[in-house]
Amino acid sequence: MSDIDIRTTGRAGRITLTRPKALNALTYEMCMAIDTALRNWREDDAVDLIILDAEGDKAFCAGGDIAELYETGTKGDFGFGQTFWRDEYRLNALIFEYPKPVVSFLQGFTMGGGVGVGCHGNHRIVGESSKISMPECSIGLVPDVGGTLMLALAPGRLGEFLGMTGHRMGPADAILAGFADHFIPLAHWSDLIEMLEASGNADLLQDHAETPPEGKLSSMQSDIDQAFGGETLGDILINLRDSDRDFASNTLDALQRNAPLSMACTVEMLHRLRGPALTMRRALEMEYRFTSRAMEHGDFLEGIRAQIIDKDRNPNWQFADLSVPAAAVSKMLQPLGADALTFEEE
Repeated sequence: MSDIDIRTTGRAGRITLTRPKALNALTYEMCMAIDTALRNWREDDAVDLIILDAEGDKAFCAGGDIAELYETGTKGDFGFGQTFWRDEYRLNALIFEYPKPVVSFLQGFTMGGGVGVGCHGNHRIVGESSKISMPECSIGLVPDVGGTLMLALAPGRLGEFLGMTGHRMGPADAILAGFADHFIPLAHWSDLIEMLEASGNADLLQDHAETPPEGKLSSMQSDIDQAFGGETLGDILINLRDSDRDFASNTLDALQRNAPLSMACTVEMLHRLRGPALTMRRALEMEYRFTSRAMEHGDFLEGIRAQIIDKDRNPNWQFADLSVPAAAVSKMLQPLGADALTFEEE
């Protein structure tokens, strides 16, 4: 497949995304190819670890390839999208639960679907150019691909802030928020990958980690915790409107561009997920409740139209006044019954 290069090199199973002109956006076929390779290598004693990387300087993976989702959804075919998300989420769980080390090298943009592939392994490497984000609310979705797990676990209320605004994290911020493990300068990556392939030993990554350049989130943490501590989107908006700090006005500007229903559901999802029962599978199952309904009942198709198809940046959101009824949130997040997301070996 020209979009992805899957092979074994030395002791490593190697997966390289090869769509640099499309910022390595994931197609359904790419997801399925990764899934098949990981299942094959899981029982292969010749493979000690998995290495994920991508061609090009701009992006590890800027998300999912949503053109086909839009094309099918606008024709009233919601089944393709539901299949795409269901199988993609199963891949996300497979990576998270994988019994062998998974090492990912995340240069440039890692967004949305790229987070699902690149940020669930146990050795996530960022460099100087790394920018990680969950911008789904800007297109009428919610943070998904297991992103709600990391958002729910992030310190304080960083999860709400990152999920609702789509804030781009540099290397230090990504490590702080739990989306990455080690900062290693990009110049060292090629040699490091060769060492991993030869040795099959992921522990050597620790020896090459350095202190990243200072991030932004730690200095914003108190403002974030105060503003995003509310129980609902409405509470958070009140907190921001009542503040005279620059943080509040800048954040309000960001929120006003995004889909109100998506933001309200994001807050509710994180509140439901936090606690001792939080697992990757529970997070994915909750995300699928929303995404499986997103075309028919949410703002996904309108978000894609405004941001990517027509590029007028003027979406006609539901609840455009930012007042989202609790019943609308409940409708998007109610259990799916027989259509609920399931996983292998349950």
